[in-house]
Amino acid sequence: MNRAVMLRMAACGIMGLGAALLVAALLLWTYTSSRITKIPLDLTATLISDGTGTALDPASINSPKLVVNKNVPLVSQQQIDVESPANADVVTLQVGCSVRRSDMQKDSGLLLALVDTVTLNRKTAMAVSDDTHPGGAVQKPRSFNDENPPTNIALPHDGLSYRFPFYTEKRTYPYFDPIAQDAFDANYSGEQDVNGLTTYKFTQDVGYDADGKLAAPVKYPSLYADDADSKVTATAAMWGVPGDPDEKITMTRYYAAQRTFWVDPESGTIVKEADHANHYYARDPLKPELTLVDYKVTSSEETVESQVNAARNERDRLALWSRVLPISFTASGVIALIGGLLLGSFSLRTEAALLDPGLDTADHGFFGRGEPPVERVPGAEAETEKLPTPPKDVEREHGPPGAGSPGTESRPTSDPPGAP
Repeated sequence: MNRAVMLRMAACGIMGLGAALLVAALLLWTYTSSRITKIPLDLTATLISDGTGTALDPASINSPKLVVNKNVPLVSQQQIDVESPANADVVTLQVGCSVRRSDMQKDSGLLLALVDTVTLNRKTAMAVSDDTHPGGAVQKPRSFNDENPPTNIALPHDGLSYRFPFYTEKRTYPYFDPIAQDAFDANYSGEQDVNGLTTYKFTQDVGYDADGKLAAPVKYPSLYADDADSKVTATAAMWGVPGDPDEKITMTRYYAAQRTFWVDPESGTIVKEADHANHYYARDPLKPELTLVDYKVTSSEETVESQVNAARNERDRLALWSRVLPISFTASGVIALIGGLLLGSFSLRTEAALLDPGLDTADHGFFGRGEPPVERVPGAEAETEKLPTPPKDVEREHGPPGAGSPGTESRPTSDPPGAP
């Protein structure tokens, strides 16, 4: 196998590699990129928020009068895990939410608790719900001493839950509130930097108006068949209202909230959240009479840092598969194709030179550039130099060889005959 054939084979191999890289880049742009923009199936997170508020003293429930404390430290926690079903199209999140007083030990300071389950479309982050598949459930409350397994109550979900879609847009999204059991608008309100990450800010009002005043509070949807936690009857003395202390008064529980989300627009991760929630009892929904808990909490620094890192990791993964690899493969493929073409052209010239050395410079030099060709003539046909024949006069003047130098006269050695 000569050098020209080897060069031609190498050129074909390089061009094949270039074509494969371009096909791979096209697949990454069109196919792989759309498949990786999905909620991960291994999603897990513990989100902590802290702040202060007004809260009921749980120990006073069994006393003659309910006691409400102001400016108490509060902690809100969300534990997010993936449950079944979880596949290529949907993911199910089980989220345990709680609010407790951090100035009390363990369960003695627990104020609110809810276990919410929702099935989301992995691409749009919207709840998957229809008539036969509610797409969500909440866990029926249990007492501390209840050892029976938890019971789920079907709860149809709508809109987003616990995250936003990939490539979040600057618009309004429906965001589900499991306490109110309904979706409310989350409105885009600008961009803001969070730990060096540019985020979209969204705000949501549930029962409040834009000025933070009670406008349309939600009647608390009870999770008990007898509405035991949404309507309570007690004496006026226990409620702490004026009038006959023994008078039985029935109050209804209401709920209102305001939330602010800071969302990474590429991954849809909520990197920071601020909540203002108000649970209270009243006879008139716009006139709270006894506060169960009214608090404002914001994501802790550790939670924000963790969520920002998670968002950056998602960004890096998206950038790798949707930008870095396609661009790298495209550039490498183009270079390989050009290099293969040049190598193939060189192999053809090499083969021509091996077959007939004269062909390589017949009308061109290296890569078509060189000196103009010199016409070669066979020696038998070459002209020989012809010397001119001297005139006869010159020949007579000089005489035969050895006659002396031109222009000199020879003297006779003796007088000619008849000389005087």
